[in-house]
Amino acid sequence: MGQPESPVLAVNNLTVEFRGDDGWVSAIRDVSFSIGRRECLGIVGESGSGKSVSALSILRLHARATSRISSGTIVFNDRDLLKLPEPQMRRIRGAEIAMIFQDPMSSLNPVLTIADQIIEPLRLHQGLTAAAARKRAIELLGLVRIPDAARRIDDYPHRLSGGMRQRVVIAIAIACQPKVLIADEPTTALDVTIQSQILQLLKELQSELDMSVVLITHDLGVIAQFADRVVVMYAGQVIESAPVLDLFGKPLHPYTDGLLAAIPRLDGEPGRLKSIAGSIPDPSVHIPGCRFSPRCPEALPVCHEIPPALLPASALRWSRCPPRLAAFGAIADTP
Repeated sequence: MGQPESPVLAVNNLTVEFRGDDGWVSAIRDVSFSIGRRECLGIVGESGSGKSVSALSILRLHARATSRISSGTIVFNDRDLLKLPEPQMRRIRGAEIAMIFQDPMSSLNPVLTIADQIIEPLRLHQGLTAAAARKRAIELLGLVRIPDAARRIDDYPHRLSGGMRQRVVIAIAIACQPKVLIADEPTTALDVTIQSQILQLLKELQSELDMSVVLITHDLGVIAQFADRVVVMYAGQVIESAPVLDLFGKPLHPYTDGLLAAIPRLDGEPGRLKSIAGSIPDPSVHIPGCRFSPRCPEALPVCHEIPPALLPASALRWSRCPPRLAAFGAIADTP
């Protein structure tokens, strides 16, 4: 699909399966996306769409006993991460590719001080002495805008607010100046004001540290503020990909329409929020056609029969909805 020039990270045709009661079940299927240098790529979709599974697959963090990557490649700096031995992957995790996990309340070890948790990756990946690592840890707390960093560094997590904990999590993630930062729902469980501050901090750090950022969220409002391009996922598949302004200006998939309509608006009907009828299908359920067709208000008979491919509308726009693409003029006929 439409890749930026010289992507720093490219996920190609990735399928991840989990062991179920009746065998292996695909959680994501044939997923492809890439991120360019200094770019922010947003990945959006409902819970269960495959966003976090895709992100965890990049760092090979799924349990081997219950999961497997059955196909695809994940290319980072011309290396396929899926082919690297585990010792090499350990050198990449936290150093070249880092991740911010969903819940700041549970991401930190409650029995270790903030200093202990920031110093560990610095000593592991950069070989710093204890004194040099502590000095750098204080600098990192300042970088994520924690006041009085030299004093707060010896606090335990329970003494910090949710917003401060998330700043510490970010400090740990950027400690080794990674080339790619994966932020998985980084504002979950934070109030609206703190959410805005954390997103602004990530934006500033991206520029200061020259990072690429993969931002995973269910909130298209967050995507609009922060991302350059957006990948929309549904039921384990990429169903649309586009630059942010193009996606908001003219969605090329009915599911994206539904997500946009669900954003609260000041001019909307008081007390009413629009929703998408139905629910995301169980991964183990076979749907012969488009996986969104049972919920789609625009579905044609063919949509229930033939699974659509992800097709280009332009160099940077892709969609898995042939009727919309045909209307857009990108393809001649529906499948």
